[in-house]
Amino acid sequence: MAVLVTGAAGFIGFHTATALLARGETVVGVDNLNDYYDPALKAARLKRLEGHKDFQFRRLDIADRDAVAALVADRPDIDRVIHLAAQAGVRYSLINPYEYIRSNVEGHVVLLEACRQLPRLGHFVYASSSSVYGANRKLPFSVKDRVDTPVSLYGATKKAMEEISYSYANIYGTPLTGLRFFTVYGPWGRPDMAAYIFTGKILAGEPIPVFNHGDMRRDFTFIDDIVAGVLAALDHPPAAGSNGAPPAAIYNLGNHRSELLTDFIATLERTIGRTADVELLPMQTGDVKETFADIEASQRDLGFAPKTAISEGIPRFVAWYRDYHGV
Repeated sequence: MAVLVTGAAGFIGFHTATALLARGETVVGVDNLNDYYDPALKAARLKRLEGHKDFQFRRLDIADRDAVAALVADRPDIDRVIHLAAQAGVRYSLINPYEYIRSNVEGHVVLLEACRQLPRLGHFVYASSSSVYGANRKLPFSVKDRVDTPVSLYGATKKAMEEISYSYANIYGTPLTGLRFFTVYGPWGRPDMAAYIFTGKILAGEPIPVFNHGDMRRDFTFIDDIVAGVLAALDHPPAAGSNGAPPAAIYNLGNHRSELLTDFIATLERTIGRTADVELLPMQTGDVKETFADIEASQRDLGFAPKTAISEGIPRFVAWYRDYHGV
């Protein structure tokens, strides 16, 4: 049997595929290797995976119906799916909204439709986001909260994925689990995220952009904790409820710590050994002031237990950054 991992050359996808291979799984990875950020970083991640005998890679776009159907027909041994491919980024959705509909909504439906043909499909896990909470003010964010007020197109597409997944679980009985990720960072991270941007600019002596004049909080979650949560979710498919509820579940994967952005920057400064030149800017359109994950459900059902504080995670990221960039 095999696990299909979409977005396998991406940040979370790479680490997830690595962890699956380490525990003896066969992994089929797919990615379109687009240029949303430096494709060389994706290629470097992929190179580390392709050396493993139990890893097979297919370059394809998940919104390409024919390509996805061909993959599924060629690999009927796929019995679980971890769908992480998506067009990421809140700010980019203001520039290229169509790509978010194609990748996040259409791509999700294409994959669900194709995977219905798999004879042994036992569980379909997919990436959602803390962005679905939008303008919610109650903290911490709970999976029991309504999510009807998205403030970005990115968040709206992730909410759409959750609704579509529920309908597929209801119609076809396929176990589907959505995971709402909270500000993931760590080695091999995305260049459009704060840890990567700030580290590069501090090392280069350039000002770092700090929005809402620094009055922001984030539930920063280290990649190792996220991957542990993804695999735990994969291993615990939801069952249909006795009341007729479909086998569909949603979980938060966060650190359950809402950190001041200024504390995050201070930890980077101590780690790098330099003081940041801070450029204070107003809040960006589509952004939110604070995120904070209520992880009660994921702790209870998945045994999810994040361990990594920013005081440990940031030095590990900076060490990787220096090594990868030769700084």
